[in-house]
Formats: sequence, C-alpha cells, structure tokens
Amino acid sequence: MEVGTHSPWVSRLLKYRGFRVIVANPRQVRLISESQHKTDHFDARMLPRLGRADLKLLSPVEHRGEQAQKDRALLQARDGLVRCRVLLINQVRGMTKSLGMRVPKCSPTVFPKRLRETVDVDLFPGLGAPLETIDHLSATLDGLDTKVNQLCRESYPEVVCLEQIGGVGPITALSFVLTLEDPRRFADSRTVGASLGLCPRQHSSGDREPQLRITKAGDVMLRRYLVQAAHYILGPFGPDCDLRRYGLRICERGGKNAKKRAAVAVARKLAVLLHRLWLTGEVYEPLINAERAERQAA
Repeated sequence: MEVGTHSPWVSRLLKYRGFRVIVANPRQVRLISESQHKTDHFDARMLPRLGRADLKLLSPVEHRGEQAQKDRALLQARDGLVRCRVLLINQVRGMTKSLGMRVPKCSPTVFPKRLRETVDVDLFPGLGAPLETIDHLSATLDGLDTKVNQLCRESYPEVVCLEQIGGVGPITALSFVLTLEDPRRFADSRTVGASLGLCPRQHSSGDREPQLRITKAGDVMLRRYLVQAAHYILGPFGPDCDLRRYGLRICERGGKNAKKRAAVAVARKLAVLLHRLWLTGEVYEPLINAERAERQAA
C-alpha cells in the first residue's frame, strides 16, 4: 500500500490480522508517481510487481505506533497554535506600522501589553479582537507546555538525556523521541540526518556534481525544531560546544547564505548527536572533540 492519510491505522489493522504490510513511499517510486497513465488500478498492479522484484524499490516507510501518534498530536496542536499566534502578531505589527507606529521588540506573551502601552487601540477598530485572541492563545500554550512536561516525566524519561544539550528543550526532545520512536531503527546514527531531510540532494553525472539544496524529506516539524535549536546554538546566547565551533567555522568561510548553511549543518549534526545520546545513555560532553584534538596536538 502507499503512504496516505489512512495508511497508519490501516497498516496497523492489517498487521494485527496477521498480514505482512509494506508501506511504499510514492515520492520515491517515480515509475508510479510520474506515469503517463496513472490510475488507482495501475498503482495497485504496479506496487506488487515492484515488491516482487525488490522491496527496496518501494522505499518502505515505517509508521509510528498508535500511542506515539496520539502523544505526538499534542505537539502538533501546540505547533499549530504557535503559528496562529505568530500570524496574528505579524498582522497587528503591519497594521500599526502603516500609520507610522512601531511596537517595541518583545516576546509573544507580552506583545498585547506592549501594544496597548504604545498604541491607542481605539484608533484601530477591531484591533481588540486579535489582541484578545493572542492572549487566549498564550494562555492555552502555557497549558499545553505543562502537559508536555508532564508527558515527558511520566512516559518518556529518555527526554532528560537529550536535554543535556544546550538549546534542546522538552519540545524538541519529545518531538525527536516520538518521531523516531525506536533508536534501534537506525544502524548508524549518521543516517538520522538524512532521514529527516537535512542532507543535500545529489544529481551527479560524470564530472558534473552540482551543489543542491537539502532534500527536506521526513518530518517537517522536527526538522524545523532542530534548525531552531541550531540557530540558538550559533546565536549570542549559545553555549561553547563542539556544535557551536563547527557552525562558526562554516560561517567564517563566508559566501552566499553561509549562516543558513551553518544552521542546517549544525542541525544535521545535532540530530546525529541526539540519536547517539538516546541510544547509549551517555553523559553529554560539549567539548569532547576539541579536547581530543588538543591532546593529539600535544
């Protein structure tokens, strides 16, 4: 069967019935997705033919378990509310800026208060509605954050091990655990970055090796959290560690979009490090590579 909205629960139901289920990734099976005569009947005939030849041709997808999917819905709900709040804040800032007024830079939770102190709300009919909505969203997000912390303590104690890295909080750590679900799925930690779409695409032919963008495969929300954590590590408040030094070296090379490439590279290494810590349970040493290099130089 192909990946789809209903494929997680359908595949679990079939496995419960004793069937062997292979969930194919249609984006990787171009023979089906780019066929000139694509129909449901054609897909149903082509999938078993490819599976009979070689299952790897289907790029099988492993769906997460039912409980992990339910717990992850909490993070998805929070992510949607955060984006709604950002959209409203940007809209309000645009409305006030068009009349020559600028709201001071502040956190989203105190934005309505700063706006009321800076701008006469009565000048903008209807401005009170988005401000009340922002306040309500902030209060709801605080409640969801409390539920996330409670879920981490009660059901996912491995999150504590991942939070040893500066810039990785309970949201990022829990999203990483619920997305991968089982660290033993990956025989090599270095493949985790590729599975999350943080590795560049390849389209080499002969001597031609163009530099392409990352694949952006895998989970979008987790990839965004990892990049946000990478920006914090590279920012002014980021702790001194191997990840930060690695990213700053990329920034020093200069060139177009050097900072963006550095953030993606740090996010990829961060995914590998999180998987390794989760798999081994080791204590995180932020400067282990730097100390090893100093000992070798001495």
